[in-house]
Amino acid sequence: MTEPTLLTPPDAYTVTIDEAKAGQRIDRLLADQCDGLSRSRIKSLIEAGHLSSGGEVLRDPSHATRVGQTFHLHIPPATPARPEAEHHALPILFEDRDLIVLDKPAGLVVHPAPGNESGTLVNALLGHCGEDLEGIGGEKRPGIVHRLDKDTSGLMVVAKTPLAHNALSDAFARRDIDRAYLALAWGLLPPESSFDGAIGRDKRDRKRMAVVTGTTGKPALTHVKLLETFQTGVSYIQCRLATGRTHQIRVHLAHAGHPLLGDPIYLRRIPAAARQLAPDARRAALDFPRQALHATRLGFIHPRSGERMSFETPPPDDFRTLLDALRSKG
Repeated sequence: MTEPTLLTPPDAYTVTIDEAKAGQRIDRLLADQCDGLSRSRIKSLIEAGHLSSGGEVLRDPSHATRVGQTFHLHIPPATPARPEAEHHALPILFEDRDLIVLDKPAGLVVHPAPGNESGTLVNALLGHCGEDLEGIGGEKRPGIVHRLDKDTSGLMVVAKTPLAHNALSDAFARRDIDRAYLALAWGLLPPESSFDGAIGRDKRDRKRMAVVTGTTGKPALTHVKLLETFQTGVSYIQCRLATGRTHQIRVHLAHAGHPLLGDPIYLRRIPAAARQLAPDARRAALDFPRQALHATRLGFIHPRSGERMSFETPPPDDFRTLLDALRSKG
């Protein structure tokens, strides 16, 4: 089979079938041959009438190829994204044609949703990138390949091109991403520990996640290293994710009896460990208004250059102020 010919990038691909590739599904074959296009994207393009052969439009993604057939896959221009572009300053650490690495502040919602249609990271990225976005899934939008909770601060990578979106999504799925978090948890943790428990929806509260048994959850593994202790009331820890489940660190630590300071969902009562702190430190810990969690390190292979990239950021001001209060002897 001839290599795919990219006509007017990124307008169309032309592929001619040889004996080695005859009989394959056309959507699977094109996904293997066309860089930057996922199989689901190709399937939707075919069903929308953007694939032709011999002047005939083909709408069946399972169409079996024959020797000598030539297929033309037309890529329509990306449509404007539904969220509105907004212009907000973003703490960007790195940017090139494919991706952006940024230090998300606490309080910033990543994606528009009911009740948060504006003022999100996606709105700000649309305003920042403008026409630099090539289009992902046929829509001019940034590719969110992982998320941080609204009140978790720290490092995120966002794709600007289909190439980066596919490669980074695959890397997260393969767990080929280096991620480390800093957190403050109630109680005294051992020097090193691992929490291995499947995570799924809490049957009693659908807004919460929980460690579950049976087949209802997804495997989750969190490695924890103790960095510093404050009396025996609070542990300053580094968490490394072997998986990436919703609220994973928060759920695993709470399930083990060490909820994060300030966690509005998984900290339901004043912990007994608070009595171990000096009065000023106790007040600071109990009054912290969000989960004390910061994504401090992020490493990945650049999807175009193949270079190993790694970024680190310290916790934000409110987290550091809390650390200072915990360290105070007053």
